[in-house]
Amino acid sequence: MQQCYHDNVQFSDPVFPNLHNKEAKAMWHMLVAASSGLTVTFSNIQATSHSGSCHWEAVYRFSKTGRMVHNKIEANFTFRDGLITEHQDHFDLWKWGRMALGLPGMLFGWAPFMKNRIQRMANRNLAHFMDKNPIYNS
Repeated sequence: MQQCYHDNVQFSDPVFPNLHNKEAKAMWHMLVAASSGLTVTFSNIQATSHSGSCHWEAVYRFSKTGRMVHNKIEANFTFRDGLITEHQDHFDLWKWGRMALGLPGMLFGWAPFMKNRIQRMANRNLAHFMDKNPIYNS
């Protein structure tokens, strides 16, 4: 993804609602590095010179709990100069929470406080990852 992203990219999904530039690139680096047994499939790929979309699925073991996740995502893209400038992923955070977190995700994954907690933890992990990796510190 890093090679597909414009230097001025904006990324959003239910976990990371507003990442820019190096944050977005670091997020992919962090997620791939932490995912055990990651497999990704794509379908329904559509694109013009200015925009695109696809359905993609990621199957992996969530590093914090060891639980298997099969996340189904709808993605929308905006392109400039042949690179992605905007990337929006849409998926059901409650379903993801049930798979990744188990009982707490099932019971509370629909609640705003759980969404906020997931986002805070993810952003804290991303900041820590970026601090440890000098390529994201310039």
